[in-house]
Parts: sequence; C-alpha cells; structure tokens
Amino acid sequence: MEAIKTDMVVIGGGPGGYTAAFYAAAKGRRVLLVEKEERLGGVCLNRGCIPSKALLHVAKLIHEAKAAEIWGIEFPRPAVHLSKLREWKQSVVDKLTQGLTSLAGRRNVTVIRGEARFQSPKVLEVNGQPVSYEHAIIATGSAPALPKVFKIHDKRVMTSTEALEVEEIPSKLLIVGGGYIGMELGTVYAALGSQVVVAEALGGILLGADPDLVRLVQDRAMKTFLEIRLNAKVLELRAEETGIRVIMELGGVRKEELYDRVLVAVGRAPVSGDLSLEKLKIAVDEKGFIRVDKKHQTTVPHIYAIGDVAGGVLLAHKASRDAKVVVDHILHEESPEDPLMPAVVFTDPEIAWCGLTEEEARTKQVPVQIVKFPWAASGRAVAMDRTDGVTKLLIDPKTEKILGAGICGAGAGELIGEAVLAIQMGAKAKDLAHGVRPHPTLSETLTECAEMFFGYSTNAYSRKRN
Repeated sequence: MEAIKTDMVVIGGGPGGYTAAFYAAAKGRRVLLVEKEERLGGVCLNRGCIPSKALLHVAKLIHEAKAAEIWGIEFPRPAVHLSKLREWKQSVVDKLTQGLTSLAGRRNVTVIRGEARFQSPKVLEVNGQPVSYEHAIIATGSAPALPKVFKIHDKRVMTSTEALEVEEIPSKLLIVGGGYIGMELGTVYAALGSQVVVAEALGGILLGADPDLVRLVQDRAMKTFLEIRLNAKVLELRAEETGIRVIMELGGVRKEELYDRVLVAVGRAPVSGDLSLEKLKIAVDEKGFIRVDKKHQTTVPHIYAIGDVAGGVLLAHKASRDAKVVVDHILHEESPEDPLMPAVVFTDPEIAWCGLTEEEARTKQVPVQIVKFPWAASGRAVAMDRTDGVTKLLIDPKTEKILGAGICGAGAGELIGEAVLAIQMGAKAKDLAHGVRPHPTLSETLTECAEMFFGYSTNAYSRKRN
C-alpha cells in the first residue's frame, strides 16, 4: 500500500494536538491529524475540562439559589432531572467538537480516525495505512490513574470519566484524593445532594497552591461536604450488594464504612503504551511519560511530545502552548521557551495562581514582600455576598517587580489573566497600582493589592513601605 505523504503528522486530537495541527496548517504546512476516537477534543473537551465546568456551573446555580434566602429571595428546593442534565452537558460538548471538525476542514487539515503506531523514524501506520512524514508530534494525553487496590471491577467505583456521566446521585460518596479533580467533582456532587467524604492520603488538599489560599476553599467545602479527611489511606475496597465497603486507615486507626459509590481521583497516567515507541527507542520514564528536552524533542529529534503525555504540569492550556512552541521550532521561528503558566482550580471559591508561589519563594530563598487584599474590603465582593476571597501579590522588595500572584475567590480564574500579563511583561507594583479598573468590580482588588505594597490602599490598611 502506497504511503500517505505529509509534512507533519500529529497524533492525538486534544488541546495540544488540534492546536499544533491548526497552527502548522495556518503556517502553510501539510498536516495530518490522527485521532483514535470519533470526536476531536481529547479528554479535555469530551471527558474533562469542559463537561466538568458545565456541571460546576450547575452547582454554582444551586448554591446561589440556596444562599438567596439570606437576601430575602426564596426558591423551592431544586428538582434535579439527571437525563436532562446529561443532555445539556452533552450538548455543550457536541457544539465544541463540531466546531473543531469544521475548523479542521476549513484549514485543510486531514483528519484520520484510528490507532497510530510507529514503524520507522519517518513512517507510522494508521489502520494498516502507512504515513510518511518529516516531523511528528505526539499529543496523546493522559487518562485517569486507577491503582491496583481500586480495581475491583464494579461500576460503583468510578474515575472522573464515569463521574462526569452523572448516572445517579449517590446518597453517600467517597472521593479518594483531595487534588483539583476530587475537589471539583466533590463540589458538583455535594450541590446535587450527595453526602461527600474526601479522603486525602497526604496532609493537605490542593497541594501546589499556597496554603493560605487553600484554607478559604477548605473552609467553604467543610460547610458543603460531609467531611474532609487528611492523612487518610484507603487500604481496600470490597463490593457488596448494598454498596462499596471501604477499609481505610485514619490517624493510625482502621476504619470500615459503606458507601454508595467511590470516586478515585489520585492522578493521571500517560497514554503512550500503544505507539510502539520502543521500535524507535524513544525514551520514557518509569511512569510511561515521554522524555523530552526544552524544545519538546524526544530522543528522536524530529519527533516531539507535548502536553500530558510528556509529563510535567498536566494542564490543557500548557499543551496548547507547547504545541505552538514546537511548531515554531520546526519552522525555525522564535517562540518563548518558558512561558508563564497559570493554574486554576475551579472549586468554590476558585483558586488561581501564576509565577512564583510563596512556597517556591521559601524553598528557593527568593526574597519577596507579600501583600494581600482581603475581599471583605471589596465593595463588589460584599454586594455579591462573596467576601471569602483574597488577592495576593509576591513582589521583589528591591526592584518592586511582581514575581507571583495568587487569587482565591469567585471568578478567580478570570482575574488571573491580568496578573499573568503583568508578570510576563515585567511589570512593577506601581504599574498595577496606577492602572484604573472599573468600579465596582473584583478587578479592583489587583489595584488595591498593589497599592498595599506602598501603604496607600483606599479600602484596606497596610503599613507604609520604607
């Protein structure tokens, strides 16, 4: 069979893959995109970021309806119709996946559905069809990790994939793992009516974010979840007729409980095992993540790996940024090698951060002055009855450059973009302080936080800086 010839082949149609394909096509390259599933979009669009945010929007609406009682507005208890909820969530996904298919056609990107396997350094095979290429980009993503202890072959033990289908609202739900996936889905199920217990093996939830920001999320979660357990190790799961029996160790004490469902959210594993990487001697680490250099090149230089499959920070927007960096490198065009990468946890309240964190500053012994503006002093936050927030800046005390930012509060994910731009452009505290932001908005908290560095915030007191 004669080989299909292309300049570039991209394996995987998620945020990294379709971004690479579309960007390279816009730059004039012939691109072939291989996706093993029926729809483009990858895990993020089909079983991750997008459907979870649709459900989190529902959770937000339920919480606000309940909170409105304090404001003098009462709604009847919401009736949740799961079939309609699932249909609406799927309609969101359908619109976006259809949009990607349309864009691929308009950009002349050839899309082939099937499994890709490398045959030689310049040839791979898709459904028995050889494809020859000059450059390849592996963007196959990741999948939920399910350690052996949880593999009891019972559908009542779920990963995020099954949890997002919302087949039922379990009366009592155990979530194993207090990372962003566990906490976000816990927010959804608690709003829908489940009694949620989170069991985290380590000493804190949402590790990676600064503890002072996490504390605000934990305080609110404690009001909506049944319990958050730290240093809790799940030892065994047993399927019984009436539920899943869970044996865990908590504070050195063995505990047995029965749950209707268990959601395992303990991390993600790379999707790299079916590519025949060993034929080309492409190196992977002990967990299967593909090893790459700063240019995202594998041990075979004309083959690149981006996004989750290459490890590091597993974020969709990082995969998209990786894609453009790689295409620019292939085309010998300049691109920032180490762009600033924000992170957002879409809990309630949200947490967002970028640049240097307080923990990193301490570990790396970077001198910083930390200023925090409490949302209790924000007119907009008070009007929204969402004063459970804070805006935080890490500033170099000598140069006054902004090195890091963290925001916890309603809509923090939307606010962090301005901080990303400020840090990336090398802005100083005075640049942020002198910027005029509309009143009353939450964006003003960035102004006031920067002003606190100098001691002249209008709505919050801080000592005047020497």
